[in-house]
Amino acid sequence: MLVVVAPGQGSQTPGFLTPWLDVPGVRDRLEWLSAVSGLDLVEHGTVSDADVIRDTAIAQPLIVGAGLVTLLSLFPHPANAFSRIGAGAGHSVGEITAAVGSGVLTAEQAMVFVRERGRGMAAAAAVTPTGMSAVLGGDPDTVVAKATQHGLTPANMNGAGQIVVAGTVAQLEAFAADPPEGARVRALEVAGAFHTEHMACAVSTLAGYAKAITTHDPRIPLISNADGRIVHDGREVLARLVTQVSNPVRWDLCMATMSDIGVTAVIEIPPAGTLTGLVKRALPGVETLALKTPDDLPAAWRMINDHGRPAGLDVHPTWRMVVAPIKGSFNRATHADVGSDLAVGAVIGSVQTLRETIPVTAPHGGTIVEWLVEDGDPVGPGQPLIRLHPLAQEAHA
Repeated sequence: MLVVVAPGQGSQTPGFLTPWLDVPGVRDRLEWLSAVSGLDLVEHGTVSDADVIRDTAIAQPLIVGAGLVTLLSLFPHPANAFSRIGAGAGHSVGEITAAVGSGVLTAEQAMVFVRERGRGMAAAAAVTPTGMSAVLGGDPDTVVAKATQHGLTPANMNGAGQIVVAGTVAQLEAFAADPPEGARVRALEVAGAFHTEHMACAVSTLAGYAKAITTHDPRIPLISNADGRIVHDGREVLARLVTQVSNPVRWDLCMATMSDIGVTAVIEIPPAGTLTGLVKRALPGVETLALKTPDDLPAAWRMINDHGRPAGLDVHPTWRMVVAPIKGSFNRATHADVGSDLAVGAVIGSVQTLRETIPVTAPHGGTIVEWLVEDGDPVGPGQPLIRLHPLAQEAHA
């Protein structure tokens, strides 16, 4: 199974898009996305220096725009991606790129959304001097406890021995002077405490814009960086894109889900390198490729041929599948039998994990065609639970 991932802020480097401008169509697409975002993405991706592209209001649209144009180079016929990618995921702002790749948002919607996200987070960061530091090594529980002791938030739980903490500059300095046992602390060149309460004002702004955005359900399984769950409802994907701004990124749980669904290969789209490094350490044996320049495309196409297979989702189905969002035990909440109608949003059961109980709903409703699990069965993320016929439900509308 092939998973395609999109990196987040901090992965950009000066000139990283320069070689891509020689690929037919890339410059034209970048200029169009520049018009939509109100930023010159060609200039920022080729000649702007590190200080310029570190600006949150520039970095975020640049990263998403770069991911979108290079994804089209990876899959020149976009529809082919839906038959080859087993799942998609993104780290922080990269989840917006993944949402486009899975069909939830259009490229234009994404660029407007990320433009406002970048502006809002930059404004929030300007209120109080804040930042982020990477913690390498150490026991994760000890690192989190020490960060909490200093008033910091574990903003990125990246797995593979890496946690990023965030808070005020004073809190970060105190933490660096009193590091967790066995860990190294490295300050990051970012403009604020992202994925913490310091970003709350940006969340409220994005929530207002989200009300006007039309979504589609994902055409490939989308792994949420909030908790590693597979999300199959477009409105929920958008809601999570809003709330992730002030909530921690759980990339460790995303990689756990990749393992659960049987990933065999991961391709990271530009600006690539960070996420494949984490995958290599957390998922040994999984083939990885950081798609950095067009010279990497032949290797990427070979991986697609070797590992790609359909995800099994259809945007216009004659029936719908409700799947498990995460690994655990399934408990049925309804005794409805085959032929019964379920209302839109009906709770069909829950998945019990070691940490929590997660309700599972039928977001579109429909007539039950068949139950695919029994009460108490162990399930994995993305595993089908029930098959519904949507037409019967729509006929009752």
